[in-house]
Amino acid sequence: MVEWIISDGLTDYEAALDFMENRVDAIARGEAEECIWLLEHPPLYTAGTSAKVADLIDPNRFPVFEARRGGEYTYHGPGQRVVYVMLDVTKRGRDVRQFVKDLENWVIATLDTFNVKGEIREGRVGVWVERPEKSRNADGSICEDKIAALGIRLRKWVSFHGMSINVDPDLSHFGGIVPCGIADHGVTSLVDLGLPVTMNDLDVALRQTFESRM
Repeated sequence: MVEWIISDGLTDYEAALDFMENRVDAIARGEAEECIWLLEHPPLYTAGTSAKVADLIDPNRFPVFEARRGGEYTYHGPGQRVVYVMLDVTKRGRDVRQFVKDLENWVIATLDTFNVKGEIREGRVGVWVERPEKSRNADGSICEDKIAALGIRLRKWVSFHGMSINVDPDLSHFGGIVPCGIADHGVTSLVDLGLPVTMNDLDVALRQTFESRM
């Protein structure tokens, strides 16, 4: 069984870290169910274990937190669905790369319910969408924007941290960092793509696609 938690309002980041730490330990001890936690944070930046100082362009814009997850700098804020995954990877084959791939495919399947084609790109973390309506890149390739970011950590083969999917955040807030260390591509959201999707719509789709992907 996987417990689903949906938090209203904005959840303090440090409180979320404390919850995940405690829940992961309890899952590892066999004292708690696995958990998917859906929430929103107030505007903030997080630094993963690979974050480069130069990628924090505006350090005074929002609070900056050490996330202790994989990856680089990421923005969280209102209008973005954060999906924290506290799952037993042992039950899923103890294959970390496959687990990450399964998470990516879960996001892609969820986006597909809104007729959005999410894609993975070698060497670029996250889920991307092509933007053929934009001017092409200098090399003639189609522009691509990131719609979802991903970064996890494992403890005793239990995952925590997870994913963030842009529903309708203020995209200008990403300007204070180089998102995930990738400077040559933009960031988008479901609403930016012209889709009137609500947070509840996304939550429903996430639950519908979870069982077939995870």
